[in-house]
Amino acid sequence: MEEELPLFYGESGKPVRATLSSLKMLDVGKWPIFSLCSEEELQLVRQACVFGSAGNEVLYTTVNDEVFVLGTNCCGCLGLGDVQSTIEPRRLDSLSGKKIACLSYGSGPHVVLATTEGEVFTWGHNAYSQLGNGTTNHGLVPCHISTNLSNKQVTEVACGSYHSLVLTSDGEVFAWGYNNSGQIGSGSTANQPIPRRVTGCLQNKVVVNIACGQMCSMAVVDTGEVFVWGYNGNGQLGLGSGGNQPTPCRIAALQGIRVQRVACGYAHTLVLTDEGQVYAWGANSYGQLGTGNKSNQSYPTPIVVEKDRIIEIAACHSAHTSAAKTQGGHVYMWGQCRGQSVTLPHLTHFSCTDDVFACFATPAVTWRLLSVEPDDHLTVAESLKREFDNPNTADLKFLVDGKYIYAHKVLLKIRCEHFRSSLDDSEDEIVEMSEFSYPVYRAFLEYLYTDSISLSPEEAVGLLDLATFYRENRLKKLCQQTIKQGICEENAIALLSAAVKYDAQDLEEFCFRFCINHLTVVTQTSGFAEMDHDLLKNFISKASRVGAFKN
Repeated sequence: MEEELPLFYGESGKPVRATLSSLKMLDVGKWPIFSLCSEEELQLVRQACVFGSAGNEVLYTTVNDEVFVLGTNCCGCLGLGDVQSTIEPRRLDSLSGKKIACLSYGSGPHVVLATTEGEVFTWGHNAYSQLGNGTTNHGLVPCHISTNLSNKQVTEVACGSYHSLVLTSDGEVFAWGYNNSGQIGSGSTANQPIPRRVTGCLQNKVVVNIACGQMCSMAVVDTGEVFVWGYNGNGQLGLGSGGNQPTPCRIAALQGIRVQRVACGYAHTLVLTDEGQVYAWGANSYGQLGTGNKSNQSYPTPIVVEKDRIIEIAACHSAHTSAAKTQGGHVYMWGQCRGQSVTLPHLTHFSCTDDVFACFATPAVTWRLLSVEPDDHLTVAESLKREFDNPNTADLKFLVDGKYIYAHKVLLKIRCEHFRSSLDDSEDEIVEMSEFSYPVYRAFLEYLYTDSISLSPEEAVGLLDLATFYRENRLKKLCQQTIKQGICEENAIALLSAAVKYDAQDLEEFCFRFCINHLTVVTQTSGFAEMDHDLLKNFISKASRVGAFKN
């Protein structure tokens, strides 16, 4: 007896059947920029970051640790050595082979990347020294940043609009770039051209997590305290309505609350506590705080998402969108969602917070470096495809033109009305077939396993005959589609004859129109010379009616 999936009971008391949907591999194809990649290319993606002012740039790594980029290449942010846009993936040779640990991007955009070995590379927009290489020249290729970081291992990176933060394995934070609001934490508002350690209140603290809003910076330390600095015009520092902070300052309002993670939107902030509670503060003109209104909050405010624990929060400095995931796997979103202002956490059908940003953020970017795990699980459809013409599992053989095609009675009966009756109560293990050719009959059986066909237009005519005979209307449409795609001057008359013979009126009209549009060449082919008399008569009559013979 087949074992059923376990039943769980939701809050409504209705049973919820467990499925594999939550285990589905992350689909990078949900980000519009990836529609430029083929299905084969998408299958190889293992990490990805979509960025840019319109979500029109992407960097991704493949199963072979190669790095590819694609998109508009604003300010050389693809790192290719030029500012040419590319509609096809180009390999970023300087980074291929390096394993990427984390990556972040700014508004310019500029890119900051850390490898698994703790090295930092930057490139792209650099008008405010946000690349940390001591210049203000845009970086067209990845540059290794080692000043003040040479003996450090970087474990996390974060970018604001035009400034950069990195976190080292020993809990230190370094910052550089634009500093108009104190977001570098140096105590001044002078731009910082090279990495500088953020000290002050952080001097003897061990930082475990960093984040950047557009013009502010955040750090969570190992004791669960949160330190903030930079712009505070919308209350995004959580310190009350005071001004900007040029050096790190502890959020006193979170006293006694142990924070694990911080995430920054454009001008709002989310934190996640060790008890699975979310607090939010800052700008709220799109409802991005999830408080049920659009009033800014300058102090941390508890957000009610669900009774279940929250295990992940998500925000991105280029968007006014917030997302969270519960321990039970539910994903919520709020804030600016495809032009709508959602002021309370809204339960989605997504299985990960990344999908919220792919489908509802403006622009459609990634809030973190995506990680795509290879999925070796075969779906039912994929398993059936593999079993077609497999002699090891088959219980039925078709003998066509002296060759065997192996099949499974139960599947044929499920998939085809003809076999439902012809195989009923039949104990035959071999069925001889003389009405159709081997390529045509094999294509038909394969269609029953795969829902697709792969044939030449001429062979598709034979399959059209079979589909008509077995009353397989969907297969007829597929055959007609194949014929339309493969029509040429040489075979046009033969295909027109087939369309007439099998009463495929749409295909007949298509073939007729093709013949009329290529009349001079078509009338010189052997197919036209050997055309059936009645068909020729009808063709000439119809062609004259549409004015094909007028000078």
